[in-house]
Amino acid sequence: MPELELNFEVNGRTVAKRINPGLRLLDVLRDDLNMTGTKEGCGAGECGTCSVFVDGKLVKSCLMPAAKAEGTRIETVEGLARPGDLTVIQRAFYKTGASQCGYCIPGMVMAATSALRDNPDAGHEEIKERMGGNICRCTGYTKIIEAVELARDVIAGRMSPAALEADAVGESYIGNSVRRIDAPAKVAGRLKYAGDMIMPDMLHMAVLRSPHPHAEIVSMDTSAARAMPGVECVITSEDVPGVDGFGVFVHDQPIMARGKVRYVGEAVAAVAATDERSARRALAGIKVTYRELPGLFDAADALAPGAPVLHDYAPDNIVKHIPLRKGNIEAGFAAADLILEENFSTQQVEHAYLEPEAGIAYVDHDDVVTVISPSQNITHHRHMLAAIIDRPIQKVRFIMSPVGGGFGGKEDMIYQGMLALAAMQTHKPVRIVFTREESIVSTAKRHPSRSKVRMGLTRAGRITAMEFDMLSDGGAYGMSSEGVMRKAAILSCGPYEIDNLKVDTTVVYTNNTPSGAFRSFGGMQVQFATESMVDMAAEKLGLDPFEIRRRNMMKPGSLTHTQQKLGTASLGMVLDAAEKGSRWEAGAPTVRGATRGDTHGAGTREPCKLGERFAAGPETKERVA
Repeated sequence: MPELELNFEVNGRTVAKRINPGLRLLDVLRDDLNMTGTKEGCGAGECGTCSVFVDGKLVKSCLMPAAKAEGTRIETVEGLARPGDLTVIQRAFYKTGASQCGYCIPGMVMAATSALRDNPDAGHEEIKERMGGNICRCTGYTKIIEAVELARDVIAGRMSPAALEADAVGESYIGNSVRRIDAPAKVAGRLKYAGDMIMPDMLHMAVLRSPHPHAEIVSMDTSAARAMPGVECVITSEDVPGVDGFGVFVHDQPIMARGKVRYVGEAVAAVAATDERSARRALAGIKVTYRELPGLFDAADALAPGAPVLHDYAPDNIVKHIPLRKGNIEAGFAAADLILEENFSTQQVEHAYLEPEAGIAYVDHDDVVTVISPSQNITHHRHMLAAIIDRPIQKVRFIMSPVGGGFGGKEDMIYQGMLALAAMQTHKPVRIVFTREESIVSTAKRHPSRSKVRMGLTRAGRITAMEFDMLSDGGAYGMSSEGVMRKAAILSCGPYEIDNLKVDTTVVYTNNTPSGAFRSFGGMQVQFATESMVDMAAEKLGLDPFEIRRRNMMKPGSLTHTQQKLGTASLGMVLDAAEKGSRWEAGAPTVRGATRGDTHGAGTREPCKLGERFAAGPETKERVA
């Protein structure tokens, strides 16, 4: 395809470039002009991280063909202020602490600038509307809106510029608002994330992924891909010199599929080439023959007799079972005046961090294999990689790049091993940047769960016994599942002093996308169930929901579910603050028009089949003695 001559103005400077006509404006800004303050979060015009001004109008540059920039005037976040300086809006973002991971913030600053340029006196609702095309996964937006309102008032003269200055810390940082050290770089678009980094002679990696959830790899031919122009190496599991298995608890996951694939999107082979287009084009030259195998897609099916075995070391498909026992469960239920029984389920959830997975690997002058990536488990990754590439630990180095949102999803080492192998083969730096589609299809999600809960209480609302049985879908590999099950078991019965407990948390293998760490992992699933049960008990017993919690809450001296004695406990203060802050009207809850199987919070109350051990009865059972 012939190149296109493009002439336009960027941040006040005339630019003349010969470009591929298929490029987007975003590609030209980032790859040709190294203006990486303009980010790519989704590539579909949804997140706003790529926002720039084109002839004064806010535009999402991932949607604009580069050819349409001919003769236009472009302004990026780097051009809003002189180097080393910040605009009033950027200073307001800095002042309010509006940036957390920072990946969305350049786009947010551009949207805020557009809003106040168009209407310097924009009100709260207009600001919210104008910022609505930008997504943030960290902040909850409150501080962002606060920053725009502060900037508006300073620009209008209603507030002094002194309002943008730092607050005095006093004698202690504790209890005082402290500015983030890296915030200026984030609000100015100067901070470099892994996908923003470039190195001399850098190669680009693309990954061939499985189209099948469970299949044997009968054969693989990479010869055509290796012969393509620009391709410098093609790697498969056969190129792993050391131990081909990694994981946080069980080392069950290969760098790339070995012998079989276990979920749609699993890496099968990777190409490193002189440019991303060549690397992706070469993927079509890799010929893989598969023999499809029976798949498991429901956690209960994984426990059924005769179910396909996904990993030889786990013939029952169980990744981990955590049992927890305290007191005498039979005696506890015998002492109850009311017994409630209910089933709960929670779904798989995507992290949706705005920074897609990215990283660079290279071999330095001392033959140290170095990986730069936004790893949330960097020391563990280093030790695993050393075993995988069969190098002494002092010859492996991990550098943590800024994390553009993680929430636990960047705890697992998904792609760093492929990068290291390609760098070792080519002796050149190799970079990978996932597309949003790749990120969604191939990386870990929050564990889906099904829980069967039985709770016994006295008429006064004291919990006498609780039985909690949770089955979770771990997906194709173990990842963080064991830790999630441990936390789920520990937190399953809430911050309540219960003398008699029987808890089982179990996670199994399936051919679904792997499950891993996600904010409050394990805790969210079980607390949804337990707190729902406490509310149901309050309704049945005619008690105020705050009061029933106070009657059961752990206090100093209480024994936890794992029988540690507490020296302090703050739940009483939390309940007091929540009751006051919510302006709670005391009294028993009144249920009007409720229907069976209503949706509550992050999951649903519904009957569920969990295999023989988890056989579900009627949706709700109760016995009043």
